[in-house]
Amino acid sequence: MAAVQESTYSDAEVAERLQQILPRWRFEDGWIRRKYKTNSWKGTLMVVNTVGHLAEAAWHHPDLTVSYAWVEVRLKTHTAKGITDKDFELARKIEEVVQWQPAKEGGALEGTPKDDMRFAYIKYD
Repeated sequence: MAAVQESTYSDAEVAERLQQILPRWRFEDGWIRRKYKTNSWKGTLMVVNTVGHLAEAAWHHPDLTVSYAWVEVRLKTHTAKGITDKDFELARKIEEVVQWQPAKEGGALEGTPKDDMRFAYIKYD
């Protein structure tokens, strides 16, 4: 079974797509990147586990840098040696899930209390 050739985007195309669909992500050193700020180690672990689940389900794995109050996610397609649709799709899903705020949707889910820092775990953009 032959490997499928994946198309990569030029640097200019990556920058344009990020601006259009992922404005909080940046392109640097051949990776698309996003730093998520958290309120504590607990929040950092929640982000890491969320990204890990999404990446494993997608079978496309980011590089992560993890610190007490932040997580940096870096994506590129190693087999293609560049940025492909896989990277943009996984980045969009990560952004959607990590930045999800149920209270803003107006449904039954209220989200974490905004005025009690004991429950804060991520710093939403």
